[in-house]
Amino acid sequence: MVAKLKQTFGSGVEGLTYLGQNYMVVDRSTIPEILQILRNDEEFDYCVDITAVHYPTRERQFEVVWVLYSFPRNERIRVKTQIADGASLPSSVPIWVTANWLEREVFDMFGIKFDGHPDMKRILLPDGWKGHPLRKDYGILQQDNEWVQINLGIESGQ
Repeated sequence: MVAKLKQTFGSGVEGLTYLGQNYMVVDRSTIPEILQILRNDEEFDYCVDITAVHYPTRERQFEVVWVLYSFPRNERIRVKTQIADGASLPSSVPIWVTANWLEREVFDMFGIKFDGHPDMKRILLPDGWKGHPLRKDYGILQQDNEWVQINLGIESGQ
């Protein structure tokens, strides 16, 4: 599968295995095409999860990860790409409807936007919340004290 993708996308695709788990690292510019090929040609018919990891010291601070599963193949694969802070990615909602809430969670927790998403807004935190709690620069004891005071009428318990 990776060899076929390399024929089309060249060095923009790298297939790897870690502890028996397959994943590929792909150039962000190829994401929509590669995800579509995995869905249509390779039968990865279920988008299990979309998540991200924040590496604040890297030039491209975020690694976005799609966890895909193929029922016909009984196989799982992860697709990873790196993006800079403030960059966005194309939405994969047109490929898997289940990506809708998953992309909203990545936006809410990390601040990564998905272009073309049908409803790109917070899903876990209130609309007025400041910051993105799963970024490593968001302090573990930090919370939006102003929001808590205004909306709950209490002082923070932190």
